[in-house]
Amino acid sequence: MSEEVDFCLDETNENMAQAIEHLKKELVKIRAGKANPAMLDNVTIDYYGTVTPLSRVSNIGTSDARTIVIQPWEKNLIPIIEKAILAANLGFNPDNNGELIRINVPPLTEERRKNLVKQSKNEGEDTKVGIRNKRRESNEEVKKMKKDGLAEDEAKNAEAEIQKLTDKYIKIVDELVEQKEKDIMTV
Repeated sequence: MSEEVDFCLDETNENMAQAIEHLKKELVKIRAGKANPAMLDNVTIDYYGTVTPLSRVSNIGTSDARTIVIQPWEKNLIPIIEKAILAANLGFNPDNNGELIRINVPPLTEERRKNLVKQSKNEGEDTKVGIRNKRRESNEEVKKMKKDGLAEDEAKNAEAEIQKLTDKYIKIVDELVEQKEKDIMTV
């Protein structure tokens, strides 16, 4: 295959892989009933006049399957962190003992579980749409190359390769969403 076609295929593969990475990040944010420090990724605090992610001013971990523990590096940040968690509207009630903050992650109701499954399926569908859009763009690029003198056999092979990549990444999306669904529905 020509260098242009190889570049097009590499770019397609890279963009589809980025879509998968984005999906993984989005699925981590969806609560599965277990405590996960990533649930607090979007929480920011005002740290001496600078908006700072919570993970940059404290250690965040889990002590058991239902408890997130936050240990700030400075004790004077505890009330600020508590307010930020409440303001993030995650449905958590932080509990502080003067040294660290504990968050008990409440068990999910059946209705909430179903909503979270729907949400993860929607994320999966959005990712699939992105992958298909990349396929379309890549196929259009191959057609342009064909107009500019690319052999018809090479164009057909490139389009077949693009379809293989699409199928591969769509399958990965389905597996990730299915795994997340199992996590959510496991009581």
